[in-house]
Amino acid sequence: MLARPQFLFNLHLRCPTLPLPASFAGLYNVFPMKRASLHTIGCRLNQAETAALESRLRKAGYEIVDLGEPTDLLVLNSCSVTEDAERTCRYLIRKTLRQSPEAFVAVTGCYAQTGVHELRKIPGIDLIVGNQFKEDLPSFLPASTHLKKAPAAEVLYSRSIDRGDFVTAEYGEPDSTRVPVKIQDGCNVMCSFCLIPFARGRERSRVVEDVLQEARALVARGYREVVLTGVNVGQYRQGGRDLLALIRELELVGGLDRIRISSIEPTTVTDGLLAHMGASAKLCPYLHIPLQSGDDKVLTAMNRPYGVAEYVRLIERAVRWIPDLGLGTDLMVGFPGESEEAFQKTLSLAQDLPFAYFHVFPYSPRPGTAALKLPHPVPAGVTLERTKRLSECARVKRMAFAERYLGSTVPVLFESGRIDGFQVGTTPNFLRVAVPCSSELTNTIRPVVLSGLSNRWAVGRLSPADHVLSSAPVMRVATL
Repeated sequence: MLARPQFLFNLHLRCPTLPLPASFAGLYNVFPMKRASLHTIGCRLNQAETAALESRLRKAGYEIVDLGEPTDLLVLNSCSVTEDAERTCRYLIRKTLRQSPEAFVAVTGCYAQTGVHELRKIPGIDLIVGNQFKEDLPSFLPASTHLKKAPAAEVLYSRSIDRGDFVTAEYGEPDSTRVPVKIQDGCNVMCSFCLIPFARGRERSRVVEDVLQEARALVARGYREVVLTGVNVGQYRQGGRDLLALIRELELVGGLDRIRISSIEPTTVTDGLLAHMGASAKLCPYLHIPLQSGDDKVLTAMNRPYGVAEYVRLIERAVRWIPDLGLGTDLMVGFPGESEEAFQKTLSLAQDLPFAYFHVFPYSPRPGTAALKLPHPVPAGVTLERTKRLSECARVKRMAFAERYLGSTVPVLFESGRIDGFQVGTTPNFLRVAVPCSSELTNTIRPVVLSGLSNRWAVGRLSPADHVLSSAPVMRVATL
């Protein structure tokens, strides 16, 4: 009896611009809106892709609920960089199914690409979508009115991944005021510890006009900062334009106040990019440049394409040319063959270089990587102890960076929500700032006078001269 109405209703969900006859209004009660929960494990690139998937699901008629709430669909955008990330993926599946045992579970992302055989063995997974097909995941789901557990996981997977320039089928609707925008994917650098070239394929770039179109759409929805993301963003090349050329075009987008570059490889940071960052009114004075190790022998074993001296020279140029640079890095400990002497070099370099913060990662053996065959593994206890020492150094560096700005007035872009009674935001150079305030500050750029520190952020108050700062950062002048 309901075959025809159901068909029209499903068609309406997939194409919301198609109107339903008035007599079909009751179908929203017959077929109540299904709930979908999405979760991202891993990098900002994954976050950008999840936002696009969420937008597709909203248009398909799903109500988006937070992870942990009862749901009809779980979409898990996974990561395979570390064993911890894969373990988190498995845990979240089990946790969701304990609360919503009939939830349809779809897993995509890097773990779905590199660990498909392992995922097929996990009870409760209904759909596995490799990175080649990730963007079209909503198309592979059953109609929302027929969403139910499958007897076995359906797999959409290809070992090969397209190499051509790409466009994005859907623009995300992120819940952060700092919006990740995907501009690049894949990597040609075969670091011995890394699975990403196998998970995401070769380097490729997003069509320039597609990036600009998304930026304009985000500005129209009120967003003020974009974060350019990719696996190796410094390798952006499209239509004869490189990363710097793309940034220059983004700076012409009216209403876009801040452009931030996410993690960028040291060999791709050009002097031209540094000079432009030092002078631009929109490109944030912020660089996250992975170091991984302060020992040349370890860097060679990692197959990292630079040496310590080269990295130090780059940082010296960056600090010289970019006023108030916020500098971050990644450090790995416990890599096979890392002696105590090698670790001490890493610790000394981390202390000496002007990092505002750094992330510390214990080495995680990844099946299929060259590092798995290297001799002299570091005992787990030694790795843990080294991780703690570097993490304490990171805490000290973060506090020292924030302390430099005590008494200063800085422009802060505030995020949504409150944490322990504070509204929190970021400066252009990525200093986290918290303000006790009862008024709504979300998505505004306000001048804040910094007066104190905590382990999590700098603390301040709104400047009484609120009109002094415009919505855009002041011009900075580079000295070459």
